[in-house]
Amino acid sequence: MSSATATRVVVADDSGLMRRVVTATLEHSGFTVVGAAKDGDEALALCERERPDAMTLDLAMPGLDGIGVLRALRRQGERATPVVVVSAFSPAHGARAVDALAEGAFDLVAKPAVGDGIERFTNELSDKVRLAAASRRGRTRPHGGRAGTGAAAAAGRAAAAPAAARPRTAAGSGAVRRAERRVRAHAGTRRVVVIACSTGGPKALAELVPALPAPLGAGTLIVQHMPPGFTNSLAARLDRASNLNVREAAGGEALDPKVALLAPGGAHLRLAEPSRVVSLSDAPEIGGLRPRADLTIADAAKAFGERMVLVVLTGMGKDGLEGAREVRRRGGRVLVEAESTCTVYGMPRAVAEADLADEILPLHELPAAIAAEAGA
Repeated sequence: MSSATATRVVVADDSGLMRRVVTATLEHSGFTVVGAAKDGDEALALCERERPDAMTLDLAMPGLDGIGVLRALRRQGERATPVVVVSAFSPAHGARAVDALAEGAFDLVAKPAVGDGIERFTNELSDKVRLAAASRRGRTRPHGGRAGTGAAAAAGRAAAAPAAARPRTAAGSGAVRRAERRVRAHAGTRRVVVIACSTGGPKALAELVPALPAPLGAGTLIVQHMPPGFTNSLAARLDRASNLNVREAAGGEALDPKVALLAPGGAHLRLAEPSRVVSLSDAPEIGGLRPRADLTIADAAKAFGERMVLVVLTGMGKDGLEGAREVRRRGGRVLVEAESTCTVYGMPRAVAEADLADEILPLHELPAAIAAEAGA
């Protein structure tokens, strides 16, 4: 893999077996592993000495654990090595993994369980390490380019900001200018909001969801690409910080303007029509994803038509693109996060470049736009 040839990586895990597995996986994909650490202190020392482009990090290590490593790296500011957490499945590990994302980890990958195929782990790990390394160089667009900065400081202000009568867009692309020409001023008539995100999504959700009012004026469904065992912890963290009640969907729920339901890892989130009751499906992965946002979006568009708002946030790949087509076909609205605030400008870029976005906004402007569309 030519893009990974010059990428230097440190591997940190207290298990000798996992150090060997991760090292072999990365080297097979063309990365150069410049050191392996069995605890947090060794990991930090290797980062200081080798200046790697990225690090894979276990969380449960003796002495200085993974969270301690992330906190130490945060103190380094722009010098910090980007981290991909490699963690096991379990409620305890899930909570720690979500904590790690809050402490600055770029993304996470689930350790392969007994009987799992290694190909999926290899592909996911190599993709995320490549993107993490690119983020240090300022290149987090899947096809090159430059990602901008985050918007944590402005997210809280967005909830109280007045919604403009016309779509507000980030300046620059032709897709943005075309979006400006599709102004429609009938905000406040939508009854469901679907939010789709992947890499960088937990951080974006932590800024966006707490800035939304409750009741919102619409039911909210969130599809974040995460493995099983992690989404319940993410929902709990969002719930503690938000006006909305945020829960991992269990199936059987009716939409509620005071509640946001998060798709559980390992299940597709479906919405029945005409009952508009949530269900979970263990149907096969689509494009390696379960949950797949396109399925949830299409269900919601069919059930709500023009009374739907789709929000596509940071993420790798094109999940949400086909769903956005369906939303537009049925008269709904599509809001897309601007490149300037995306961790990875993949999913939003696909929608914007297909000329399907009604508004292209930085993250801190999305809460007010969503609230206006939902009629809050």
